[in-house]
Amino acid sequence: MLEILKIIGCVLTALVGLYATFKPKDTVGFTGLAPEGNRGVTEIRVVFGIFFMVLGVFPIIVNNLIAYQMLGFGYLLVGIARIISIFVDKSGNASNWQSVAFEIVFGTILIL
Repeated sequence: MLEILKIIGCVLTALVGLYATFKPKDTVGFTGLAPEGNRGVTEIRVVFGIFFMVLGVFPIIVNNLIAYQMLGFGYLLVGIARIISIFVDKSGNASNWQSVAFEIVFGTILIL
C-alpha cells in the first residue's frame, strides 16, 4: 500500500508539472503567481512545469528508494518553510494550508 501511495505522490507531482507546462497562464489559482509577459510564462512553464514533471517521474523510472526520499524530503522542507511563511507573511488562506497538508503527508509517505 505504501508503494502505491508513493507512486500517487509522484504522479500528482508530475501532473502539476504537465498542467503548468501546457497551461502556464492558468496556474495562478494554485501558485498565487501571475506571469508577467513572455518571460513570466516561460518561467512558470519550466519551473512549475518541466521541473515538476521530472521530479515526479524520475523516482518512478529509477524505482530507487533514495529517489523517492529525495522528493519526500523536498516536500517536507517546503512544507516547513510554507508554515513559517504563513505566519511571517500572514498568508494563512485555505490554499496555503491545503498545500501544507499535501507537502507534509506526501513528504512523509515518500520518505518511508
